[in-house]
Amino acid sequence: MKIVVIGTGYVGLVSGACFADFGHQVTCVDKDPKKIEMLERNEMPIWEPGLDSLVESNVKKGRLHFTTELAPALPDADAVFIAVGTPSRRGDGHADLTYVYAAVKELAETLDHPVVVVTKSTVPVGTGDEIEKILKDNGAPEGCTVASNPEFLREGAAIADFKHPDRILIGANDDSARDVLREIYRPLFLNKAPMLFTSRRTAELTKYAANAFLATKISFINEMADLCEAVGADVQDVARGIGLDNRIGPKFLHAGPGYGGSCFPKDTLALLKIAEDAGVDNQIVNAVVKVNDDRKNGMAGRVEKALGGSVDGKTVAVLGLTFKPNTDDMRDAPSIPLVNMLKEKGADVRVFDPVGMDMARPHMPEGLHWAADENDAIKGADALVIVTEWDEFRALDLDAALEAMNGNVLVDLRNIYGRAEAERAGFSYTPIGR
Repeated sequence: MKIVVIGTGYVGLVSGACFADFGHQVTCVDKDPKKIEMLERNEMPIWEPGLDSLVESNVKKGRLHFTTELAPALPDADAVFIAVGTPSRRGDGHADLTYVYAAVKELAETLDHPVVVVTKSTVPVGTGDEIEKILKDNGAPEGCTVASNPEFLREGAAIADFKHPDRILIGANDDSARDVLREIYRPLFLNKAPMLFTSRRTAELTKYAANAFLATKISFINEMADLCEAVGADVQDVARGIGLDNRIGPKFLHAGPGYGGSCFPKDTLALLKIAEDAGVDNQIVNAVVKVNDDRKNGMAGRVEKALGGSVDGKTVAVLGLTFKPNTDDMRDAPSIPLVNMLKEKGADVRVFDPVGMDMARPHMPEGLHWAADENDAIKGADALVIVTEWDEFRALDLDAALEAMNGNVLVDLRNIYGRAEAERAGFSYTPIGR
């Protein structure tokens, strides 16, 4: 099959590279010439383990191409995937579909034969209907169809998720679109990956529902962590105790500083806007968003408490800035309010992240010490705060760290150390929910 992917962000680039690895001919299109120049040099605009080698391999095999021009990519195309950004719109939280609709309009004006137009971007219910209208109003050839094919990729494990999915969700209202997408995903279907066909609107809503449910699990276990601290229980044991129930499952039950990233924050807000427009009160999702906002905003207070009630004049080392390990994504990362509040409260903040330093700079206040590595960050600190559970931080030499510090406070927002281990090294240890 010949596939065009519009957008070389996280979803578009991973999808395009994986489709090419299935044996399809794929052209990825992006308006940003710098991105395309980087990709042609095999430099990735995002940090995702294994992506550079996957792209390089398929470019060498002649199956993966990059361009800034849509028209040359379209002849003989069977499907065009829309994978541009849908950020939260300022003011109301609705998904901003400006880039989606602009891409569809250009596509309609350029196509000379019918194709299946597939939304890979996360879009509100009814977006496919509007795309159909835009195609028709802008002269797209008769026979073009529109489908929804949401992605369910975890940053840091996206290639494995794409090639070994829990399910492949395809929302289409006609057989021709279903047939094309069934053929595109045939290599996965042969590996017995479940392929679920629904209506287009159902697929659009399912993506939001999935992310909102996972966000709910995170906010729930974070509230349980607060309760554990109040009553003297251990949230990790609580999580194991409920996660072993196969009706609940163990995933997304890790207490921490709140969720961030490219999906959960914007998708929960967008779902609330969809519900509001439909006249439905989503009380649970409203509560999830509030709990998470309060959670992230409360992390600086934990550091203050660990330091005796004030961080003014104290040196605080923050390890981990990205919202999760194995990515450079800083979108809605819990480190952002934490570092900003510590700085506002008078702390001298030293920060380090293995891959996210450049992406973090625009989100951070002036006057930080941008450390060369974790040891440089720790040196002279009164408190050490672990925000992101990178592997590098799971195996710190705690004895050496304490010796390099001025103080002995360890605030472990990811529970990667045990209390006995930390206290044996001489730390005053503050975990989450334990």
